[in-house]
Formats: sequence, structure tokens, C-alpha cells
Amino acid sequence: MLLRDGETCSRVAHAGRAALLVDMACYFEAAKVVMRDARRSIHFLNWAFEPDTFLEPGPDCTGDDADRIGNFLKALVAAKPHLDIRILCWDSAMPVAATQRFFPFADRAAFNGTPVQFKLDNKLPLGACHHQKMLVVDDQIAFCGGGDIGPDRWDTTAHLDNDPRREKTRRDHKDFNSRHEVMGIVDGDAAAMLAEVFRERWRRATGEDVPVRQGEALLAWPDCVTPDFYDIATGAARTYGRWRDHCEVREVEALHIASIRAARRLIYMENQYFTSPLIAEALAARLREPDGPEVILISTEHSPSYFDQATMDKTRFDFISHLLTADAHRRFCVYSPVTTLGRTIIVHAKLTIIDDTLLRIGSANINNRSMGFDSECDLVLETQGAIQETRLAELRLGLLAHWLGCSHDVVRKAFSATGDRWRPAIEALREGGYTRLRPITPGTLDPLSGLVAKHHLGDPSAASDAWRPWRRRDAIRRSLTAAGLESSRVSLVPER
Repeated sequence: MLLRDGETCSRVAHAGRAALLVDMACYFEAAKVVMRDARRSIHFLNWAFEPDTFLEPGPDCTGDDADRIGNFLKALVAAKPHLDIRILCWDSAMPVAATQRFFPFADRAAFNGTPVQFKLDNKLPLGACHHQKMLVVDDQIAFCGGGDIGPDRWDTTAHLDNDPRREKTRRDHKDFNSRHEVMGIVDGDAAAMLAEVFRERWRRATGEDVPVRQGEALLAWPDCVTPDFYDIATGAARTYGRWRDHCEVREVEALHIASIRAARRLIYMENQYFTSPLIAEALAARLREPDGPEVILISTEHSPSYFDQATMDKTRFDFISHLLTADAHRRFCVYSPVTTLGRTIIVHAKLTIIDDTLLRIGSANINNRSMGFDSECDLVLETQGAIQETRLAELRLGLLAHWLGCSHDVVRKAFSATGDRWRPAIEALREGGYTRLRPITPGTLDPLSGLVAKHHLGDPSAASDAWRPWRRRDAIRRSLTAAGLESSRVSLVPER
């Protein structure tokens, strides 16, 4: 198994039921149902949490104020005073908070004087962020993935242009781009495993232990979610930067390397960023093999923020160029999705599917920070047996159909017609008029951008090089050596 206790995940647990939730409309709907049924506890971990967020935006650009998540939670605890509701978010730097309507201040105001416990997490290496995204209810049903709580996160799988439910739902009447997120939902021991991650974070951030209350009746699985898997092995792959007496944890990195090496036919990744030299080299090594797997990457054409455009986007040029150079056997492709009218869809998902065997849904980006600096958590499902493998293959096919804007059968036929190869199948569909996936080509770098990309500025690999970029090259080399990899490209690992 790729899931190994204390190496590639915190521990292996089993979920009686598990499902992939594609885009936030599905997550918000299911979360609302599960929270309404909560008997003991509702626990959130988030990078950002905006209390004004509608759980079900109205079609007329408005909604019931009771449906805003801050009001929803306060009404729940008023009706059920015994409910333990806790929200832990990152104590973000002021420039970052400004991009999310200063949510730390808004949350304090929204929950001040109520039983809802809202706390900010600043128990991190200087410059690191608390990036985990999770909701655990009664320790029995849990959600984990890449989606924070905010009006700009909401979208459906249709990614409609000018969707009124995505427009003007915030009090400042701001419109939002289409956005792609994924979340996972699990029950049973897998939910208890994610509850352990929450308690660990809460204890570190506040010094308080969250009590474990048992003996209650089982919480019902939400009717709006059809399970994709039954009795499946799961794990929580985490990243924590070294801080005071807390050790570094690099399970996210370890699982990526192990799963890339284990892939036989296809590595499929959706991610906000692709900048990690370690992951680039691991993928490049597989692309150089005559019979290695195909590699399909999905990302946004360019980042929405200026800071990320100046840092992550520039370094991504090197990442993609490196894989194109290694792709001697034409098994690599990288795309950005657009709406029907050709508008950008922001890919904020962090999802990887390895063959028909591994599905990871989480918060970790494919960058240095997510491997050893920020706090991250990926929910990982590992299939066993033909039924689970077939279902995972169907989920991957559905994701590609959702991107291309066609039916599952159209994608299935194209895949079959190309001898079960994904790259030529996608290209054949694009040539046939399904053009919502557009190739990303690396651009040219001016001297300043080249400097940013060469030294991975803004993207530390560990607490030890966070404020010492001159140490970053050595830190990256050590990671490559530990993984048995060597960079064949100078720009990926700056020379001395």
C-alpha cells in the first residue's frame, strides 16, 4: 500500500462511505445538511472563513440572511446550546486578510458574545500559513479538501458564464470568476482520523484540549451525496513546518514521491500551483522512461493575485519547460480550463489521481511551501479491488468530461479510440470542437522574473530557509537527494 502510518500519512483508517464533491455548491449543500443534524460538535479548520457566505445562493442575486454561514451557526447553537462549535483560521498577514475582506476582524465581530468559539492560529514558523481546510461534525462525518468558506468559492460543475448565483452574493456586490474546487467526505474511523487532525491543530494554536464525547447515535449520511466508495482505506497526509518544539512533518511530500514512482499508466493532477522542483523532477524521471505513465496537469492560465503572478506563475514556467524537455515519448500535457465563452476558470483544487488506485483531495499545492513550511492536510483514498478501481476510473473520466463540456460517453469513446491513452484522446476531442481545455505554454522570463523563478522567491521549502533564500538551493538539493533524484536543469535548483 502507498498509505503507510507515520510515513505517507498520519495513520491508515477505513471509511464506511466516501465521496468526491466536485465544486463548492455540492460541498455547501452537504455541509449544511450534516451541520443541521449535528448533536455534539461542529469543528472547522480554514485558511479563510467569511461569515457572510451564503450556503445556498439565491437565483435572484440575493438570499435569506439566515442562510449566511455565520448566522446559520449562531442559530444552530441557540437551538442546541450543548453544541460545541469551533472555528480555527489562519492569523493572516494584513495584506492577505485585505484580499478576503479582513475576515479575522469580521469573524471576531460576527461571533463575539456568542457560544461559537472563533480562534486565529499564529503558532507557525514566521511567514508560514495555516492552510488546512476541513469540517468535522460529531467526529462521525468529515469533509476535507481545498475549499475555504467565502462567497467567491461557490460555483457549480457547469461553471456557467454570468451565473446570477455567483454574482452579487456578497454585501459589497462584487462579482466572482468561475472557480473549481474539490472536497472529500468520509464517515466512520476516517472522520475520527480527521477529527484528530483538528484537535492537534486546536491544541497547538490555543493550548486547549478539545474533549472527545462518545456514545451518541450515529450521524446520518447526507441524502444529497451518493457515496462513491464503501469500506475504503484512507489516510491524512500532513505538512507542518518545524516550529519551536514541534517537529517538521512532510507526509504530503513523501506520498507524492511514492505515488509518482508507483504510477503505471496515468498521473492526473489538478492544482493551483506547479512550482516544486522535487515534484517536477519526479515527474520528469517518469516521462523519460520508454514505458512510463502519462502525465496530465490542470491549472489556471494565470493566478488571480498580483503576488502569485509575480512569484508562482513565473516559477511554473520552469516546471512546465522541464517536463516538456523530458517528454521524449509524448506523454505529457498541461491545460487551463475556460468557460463556454472563453473566460478563465480559477483552478483552486488540489487533487491527484494515480492510475485507478489513489485519490488525494486536500489543501496542499504543488509548491515548496506545501511540502515543508505551511500546515496542510490531504485526504487520501486508496482503492482495493475491481469495484473501487472502476469507480475511481469513472470519477477521473467525469472530471475530464466536466472540463471539456461533453458527456461521459463522448470521453469514453475517444479514450477507447486512441488505444486507452489520455493525451491523444483529449487532443482528439479538442480538435473535434471541445475546446474548453487550452494548453498552457511556458512564456519568456524577463531578468527580474528569472531571478524570482531561479531562487523560488516567496516559496520557501522549510522553516530553515524561509527568510534565508540563499539557503533554499541547498534545502532543495537535500530533498532531491533524500528522494533519490537529481535535478538535470540548473534553473530548478540554483547553482552556487
